[in-house]
Amino acid sequence: MYLGWTPHGPARHIARVLLFLAFLSGWLSGAPSWAQVIEDVRVQGDRVIVRFDAPAGQASAFLLGGPQRIALDVQGARPGGRSAAGGAVAGVRQGRHETGARVVLDLARPAIVTEGSFGSDGRTLTLELRTVDASRFARAAAEGRMQILPPFNYVQANSRSSYRETMRVPPPRPAAELPRVYGNDDTRPLVVIDAGHGGHDPGAISPDGAHQEKVLTLELAHAIKDALLASGRVRVAMTREDDRFLILQERYGIARRLGADLFISVHCDSAGNHDASGATAYTLSEVASDREAARLAARENRADIISGVDLRDQNPDISSILIDLTQRETMNISARFARLLGREAEPLIPTRTNFHRMASLVVLKAPDMPSVLFETGYISNAENARFLASEAGQERIAQSVRQAVEIHFATRLAAR
Repeated sequence: MYLGWTPHGPARHIARVLLFLAFLSGWLSGAPSWAQVIEDVRVQGDRVIVRFDAPAGQASAFLLGGPQRIALDVQGARPGGRSAAGGAVAGVRQGRHETGARVVLDLARPAIVTEGSFGSDGRTLTLELRTVDASRFARAAAEGRMQILPPFNYVQANSRSSYRETMRVPPPRPAAELPRVYGNDDTRPLVVIDAGHGGHDPGAISPDGAHQEKVLTLELAHAIKDALLASGRVRVAMTREDDRFLILQERYGIARRLGADLFISVHCDSAGNHDASGATAYTLSEVASDREAARLAARENRADIISGVDLRDQNPDISSILIDLTQRETMNISARFARLLGREAEPLIPTRTNFHRMASLVVLKAPDMPSVLFETGYISNAENARFLASEAGQERIAQSVRQAVEIHFATRLAAR
């Protein structure tokens, strides 16, 4: 196609060329001329709802301090339309930013974004907010941007070549069947033992290939169950009693559905350094707790979050406080049990010097159930692996858990 141009050419030809050049300029700059416009920004309780006149592109949100603000960048969008503040948001501003629009929420008090999602048609973007204290705001700001992707299935109505993206979504998996609870006295506390890995997930493997973590954890879980039942002081359930695979959420989900008073996930550690040895116990870190509590507080269905208490009709700030207090108490109980387990295990099995550690592990994130991940030793260490696989080693590990569990519940009963 010939695009030559001269001032003496026909006006219609000149108009075509100018239109083409404008289109080319917009394309090269990364900002399409058919960009969607922000029609409305409104704060409704603990939500910020942004509406567009066309499906929006990818977005991201991040926090700014001095003063405290939330910034929302939307690719390919243009500012405009109405804004209405409220709640934790004192003011709303819009402006152009790079290849899109930026919405700035000036905060009346510290708040973080816990979730962000587009509606199914891509024209509505919702941010879930949670009020926090200044220190938590600072930690969240340090985490950087939260990326918010548009929905997979919508037609880009203003595109020159409209297209549709679809994907087949499998039906939701049914909830895992609840396991058997051993022990007939319902007044006894319930301990759920989770044997790590299983099925197609073997976990770590010993250097000589003789031992798989999924096998050892199941043997250890059975030994711990037998020792606890022999005490007669608790009831026991196991998340798996054979070689099957469970996703992490199913593991602590089973324990929560059973109403467990204590959750112990059994694993074998592994390291590139084959000299590393000894048992450790992990509980949920404070930073991980803050993020999980924030996600829980922001969900629309707040039923059965903390010990069966329905928070749907509670003020969002009150819900957040209740969840935060519950999880903080759960973390404290978990940490006390981990330290107690280390004390009881030290005379019986090899342990690390810093036995109690903290980490952001999914299996520990139940907000109202004390949880510990027990790394019983290093399968990557030949001596540890033999100990873990031996009947004597498994009995010693089970004995340390039994003693810690007995003291834990006796102490809690006395405290009441």
